[in-house]
Amino acid sequence: MVAEATGVQSTVQEKPKTYTANLWPQNWNIHPTEWDILIVSTLLKVLLFPAYHSTDFEVHRNWLAITHSLPISQWYYDTTSEWTLDYPPFFAFFEKLLSIPASFIDPKIVDLNNLNYDSWSVVAYQRSTVIITELLLGAVALKFVRGAVDPATQHIISASLFLHPGFLIIDHIHFQYNGFLFGILLWSILMARNGNKLASGILFAVLLNFKHIYMYIAPAYFIYLLRSFCLSPSGQLQIKNFLSLANAVIGVFIASLGPFLLMGQIPQLLSRLFPFTRGLNHAYWAPNAWALVTALDRVLLKYIQRSSANIAINEEGIRSTSRGLVGDTVFAVIPNVKPIHTFTITIAFQSVILFKLWRNPTYKSFLTALTLCGYVSYLFGWHVHEKAVLLVLIPLSLLAAERQAYFRTFILASVAGIFSLFPLLFTPAESIIKVLYSFLWLTFVYTALSKRVYEFPKSLSYVILDMVEKIYLTGFVFLQLFVMLFPILSARSKHAVEEIASTDDSMAFLPLMVTSVYCAVGIVWGFIRLMFVYLNEETTYQGQLSTIQ
Repeated sequence: MVAEATGVQSTVQEKPKTYTANLWPQNWNIHPTEWDILIVSTLLKVLLFPAYHSTDFEVHRNWLAITHSLPISQWYYDTTSEWTLDYPPFFAFFEKLLSIPASFIDPKIVDLNNLNYDSWSVVAYQRSTVIITELLLGAVALKFVRGAVDPATQHIISASLFLHPGFLIIDHIHFQYNGFLFGILLWSILMARNGNKLASGILFAVLLNFKHIYMYIAPAYFIYLLRSFCLSPSGQLQIKNFLSLANAVIGVFIASLGPFLLMGQIPQLLSRLFPFTRGLNHAYWAPNAWALVTALDRVLLKYIQRSSANIAINEEGIRSTSRGLVGDTVFAVIPNVKPIHTFTITIAFQSVILFKLWRNPTYKSFLTALTLCGYVSYLFGWHVHEKAVLLVLIPLSLLAAERQAYFRTFILASVAGIFSLFPLLFTPAESIIKVLYSFLWLTFVYTALSKRVYEFPKSLSYVILDMVEKIYLTGFVFLQLFVMLFPILSARSKHAVEEIASTDDSMAFLPLMVTSVYCAVGIVWGFIRLMFVYLNEETTYQGQLSTIQ
């Protein structure tokens, strides 16, 4: 029943991929539609220059100042601002490169002591750097179309990636450089699709030295490259391939970490990259498994308080998890979760995924395993930020058109994941933009892809599951209304305002808590769906090996 409900029994087979010289020649041959997407999206992003920006904007301005004003020996020691440099060296070098034009445009941008500088010059410059560097994502998205088995479908997926609401919300309003970084990731995945596994491994090593959050998916790369590139089909070590990959990856890390190794600063660098002193949850709970556990703890606490049950309560945890503040998450009823617990659970789930990848190291299996490794880390990691959901949604997009089971998983995870980013933008103007843009994006993707992967329901269980999922998705409309109306309703009387203030913002945090929990339900279900589909797919690698041999 479950197999039918998730579409595992689909007869759609993975098509063999061929890359010929006469299919999309060496030149880019950009179509008018692709130019239109680039121009319109760029104009929209330019119009968003005056929009709200978060503290991440000052973080990156300060990093421009650090890398421009200080010698490399002081980059990871400087504490002039509270926003200290905590990304790997390649990103620091990237900021150093960006600081050179900034110093000519406005020297105040790179003044280390000019904290919280937000003149129009720095806003326009930093916003522009996001648009320009994101062109890498656009170029890779185009390359995915060239050489695809089904160029028309891949064109839809590539457009959806370049126009993804996550990038608009996080990069072009909130302010980060995820489009550029995911451009490198997709470039690496593209090389794997094209059979250039050495280049794929090198690019991923480069990416790790730009942002270490991609360690979440490193196990999938390790198993895939070891099994399909470093070992022969019969399982023997291919020394030439192994040494080529090992030397290339080591070379990348030496180029990144070498200067700091020579200066004896590796411990200091690592302390900046891995601040384990933070709590289990971020201020706004990322909608993952721990959000559900935290909410369950609050429900149990309320039940015990009202029923006067004789159950021990941790007094410190009564107010810890409902304020929306940064700090340790202490549970009132459920035993506290420690970093070792999250690490163990993550490794356990990833081991199951990687075992399947080892047996079936095809490109599709690699892409699914990569997505699931990011998914597991997002669901069970320590102090996960809500923005990390892109590590799930972006690679999952490449699987959206495989068949109905993948498509429905993609829709559920995308709606829940994108909605979970809405709290990042809380000002009225940006609230309208995020809702309208996300709705238009979802309409475009759903309309374009659903008719290509639709499968007629095979059983009653499938029909019921389909209805439940649609009801859940419809619930986001009411959730958005609740989030919009709650501040108005809660402030209608003076007593309501006083109550909010007297409870240390616990009621003010309610919309965030409800958003996190509701989104977590969809994201967790999406993981269960994808995990089941992946583990129950037939292994095809052995058949390929017999053909090769």
